[in-house]
Amino acid sequence: MAKKKEILQSSRYLAVEILEKIEQENAYSNLLLREVINNQELSKEEANLLTELVYGVLQRRMLLDYQLEPFLKKQKKLAHWVRQLLRLSLYQMEFLDRIPDHAIINEAANIARVKGHRGIVGLVNGVLRNIQRKGVRETTHLQPLNKRLSIQYSLPQWLIDEFIKQHGEKEAEAFAKSFSERPKLSLRVNLRKISREAAIDELKEEGFDVTESTISPYGIIVEKGVPIESRLFKEGYLAVQDESSMLVAPALNVKPSHYVLDACAAPGGKTMHIATSFLDKEEGGKIVALDIHEHKINLIKDNAKRLKVKEVVEAKHLDARQVLNEFKPETFDRILIDAPCSGLGLMRRRPEIRYNKTKQDILSLQKLQLEILNEASKTLKLGGELIYSTCTITQEENQEVVRQFLEKNKEFSRAKVELPESELQVSKDGSLTIYPHQYGTDGFFICRLKKQ
Repeated sequence: MAKKKEILQSSRYLAVEILEKIEQENAYSNLLLREVINNQELSKEEANLLTELVYGVLQRRMLLDYQLEPFLKKQKKLAHWVRQLLRLSLYQMEFLDRIPDHAIINEAANIARVKGHRGIVGLVNGVLRNIQRKGVRETTHLQPLNKRLSIQYSLPQWLIDEFIKQHGEKEAEAFAKSFSERPKLSLRVNLRKISREAAIDELKEEGFDVTESTISPYGIIVEKGVPIESRLFKEGYLAVQDESSMLVAPALNVKPSHYVLDACAAPGGKTMHIATSFLDKEEGGKIVALDIHEHKINLIKDNAKRLKVKEVVEAKHLDARQVLNEFKPETFDRILIDAPCSGLGLMRRRPEIRYNKTKQDILSLQKLQLEILNEASKTLKLGGELIYSTCTITQEENQEVVRQFLEKNKEFSRAKVELPESELQVSKDGSLTIYPHQYGTDGFFICRLKKQ
């Protein structure tokens, strides 16, 4: 048996621990992974394997449980960590070709010895060897279609039903499949400091494999490497931001002298895009970035300092529903409301979201979104513009929120989302919805409103 210390520091053991915390404590996968990788001082290879295992199991949890079920019929009660270990092992056996089955089973038995007793070791060993001999059942025969897609791609059936209703069965499958893909790392270039072409050339010289974004003139896609150690990142020429999120600031139509409100700002990606690309401190331009969580205000301040725009960014701890307590009506030229949402457009990046959201959650969030929109919009000047955006893909949080807002606020009207240098097609009502399977980005919604 491997030494206990080696097992406790192995990627597979750490993956079981992380998966347990995510499921039992509703921890965020990305934050927990970052914390464990930093604290354990893992090698690049071990960190990559740990990330692959955690995301892989989360993205396919429902499918893995469906495949495990026939081998666990006699088990009336299974400890949570044992189920995580079996999921982890099955994921490796089915989806990671480079690891031989005997090594996976041996490692699982070692982890079971450390965490459990002899009976658990026998159970884990027996289940995995049984799977090795018999293979797992397929999903191709499952009916109806919504059930198959739900299990095959580990997505809640209510979400599959919604997408089939809106877009049809073929589109729904492409949508579901996209959430099993690995998320891309994308960077936003500060075009006031360097051209995208020059940034790409320098990153390539440093050994990074990068390409242009196809949907944002500010975007660079990282195919290989993590350029946060590059000169350009350290000196504020680059910032991490998803491609679809990069579309928000240009859509807001900000002028250099504008006074802008970012009502739900943390960690400040869109705030920084507005500050670095559109505002000018010499002309009086400024953006106020609000967030309800006090500890996140420092993230905004740190970003503004690194990107050298702290003179035009004011970070403020404030609930966006209380904005009139701090600012008078008709104060701002532009307002961005990137509203708190279900985050379902981020399921590739944060796969655990799919297991934590229900239809009722969506309706509760809609109420919050309307409250923020109704209150913050009162601080917009006549003739001003407002962007309402979310990183989700449900109509209840997007189109329906806008519809209800416009019904009660007749001074506002829709305006077409305009994106310079973009071929993206907006909908008939002028809003833009990006689905994850279209461009490999996060799912996103952008609506532009004018106040007359």
